[in-house]
Amino acid sequence: MPSGWASVGDHQVVHGYCLLLADPVVPDLNALSAAARVRFLADMVLLGDALLEVTGASRINYEILGNSEPALHAHLFPRYDSEPPERRPGPVWFYDWSKAPAFDRASYATFIGAIARALAARSSSPTGC
Repeated sequence: MPSGWASVGDHQVVHGYCLLLADPVVPDLNALSAAARVRFLADMVLLGDALLEVTGASRINYEILGNSEPALHAHLFPRYDSEPPERRPGPVWFYDWSKAPAFDRASYATFIGAIARALAARSSSPTGC
């Protein structure tokens, strides 16, 4: 992506969990120029749109934290109506991440291909949306 790299999360606490990693690496959003900030945030939403399309999620939760890893990155969590009712309103950080399936490239190949196609289709549109 123009602002960095889209990556599938190592632990799929919710199906489709992805990250956007800034390139070049900077400590936080405020370290970017105004134009680079806009590009990073636009790419974040573009990835979110692709995730909505591919996963059928009801919404995407976006988080930029940086408290433990001082390198700008955004977490994108698809959220589903099928999640347990007691988990649906809270952040995914409340899930038991030790029980989350680990990312496996082979089993996620179809998903990665679908995300890549959805991003390419959006990138070729005049508005980028």
